[in-house]
Amino acid sequence: MDQRAELSEFLRSRRARLKPADVGLPDFGRHRRVPGLRREELAQLAGVSVAYYTRLEQGNGQNVSGEVLDAIARALRLTEAEQQHLTHLAKPTATKKKKAAYAKEQRVRPQLRHLLDSMDAVPAYLLGRRLDLLAWNRMAAALIGDFVELPPQERNFARHVFLDPTARERYVEWEDKAAEVVGVLRLCAGCYPDDPLLTALVGELSVKSDEFRTLWAAHTVRQKGHGTKLLHHPVVGELTLSYETLKMPEEHDLSLVTYYAEPGSASADSLRLLASWAADARGPGAGQPGDRPAPVTPPAPSP
Repeated sequence: MDQRAELSEFLRSRRARLKPADVGLPDFGRHRRVPGLRREELAQLAGVSVAYYTRLEQGNGQNVSGEVLDAIARALRLTEAEQQHLTHLAKPTATKKKKAAYAKEQRVRPQLRHLLDSMDAVPAYLLGRRLDLLAWNRMAAALIGDFVELPPQERNFARHVFLDPTARERYVEWEDKAAEVVGVLRLCAGCYPDDPLLTALVGELSVKSDEFRTLWAAHTVRQKGHGTKLLHHPVVGELTLSYETLKMPEEHDLSLVTYYAEPGSASADSLRLLASWAADARGPGAGQPGDRPAPVTPPAPSP
């Protein structure tokens, strides 16, 4: 990806979403030629010269200081994830040491696979770079889908959300899920602008999905954290589940995602039914090449 173009487009998109009234400036613009703040207004808020900010917005960020980036981030009202993304784009030398990382295949330690296996009542999976699905347990396969049928290079959560028709049925609020996935993938792209596999993934999704192409052009950036999802399962019906994303401190770019239901809720009962179904599959556990649970007949949902 062209990092200078990414920096330019990101700054333009963040500036365009702000109105003068949002930042305490008067709006005299019956004939404003830009949808958001002018460059001069943004430079004034950040305390830098218009020429300096213009050079940065044109993609020339090699010599920008951290203090200036912080000032521009405050002026643009950036979130923590957006500020992190801005730093990656403006100061690529700070991330050069990561270039060798994406050339290596990510592997999951046996201990982490055993951890997934032990979470027999909790849907859980491991995400790597590019939102690659590296491992998952029976409950995750039962809740979201078993990716063991896919070739390893196609086990990717962004591909699942945008190219797998079942995802639109599974996620009741699919549009929100799609926007979240694209935002996280954008953050990955800022960290690894020269990753050929990530570039290929974005290209494939842009060609095959109009929704992805539109969301990608918006330059929205997000971190995958925690929240609530409403899912529709063909066996147990609708479930309202909370999710948590746990970063592995010693495993670079590896996240453990878990789902759980509020105790005593109808969703908790449905999750227990799903756990019973998953246990009957008698598969070997966490998803990995060669895992293939035995087919089972789903139980009828409780009345």
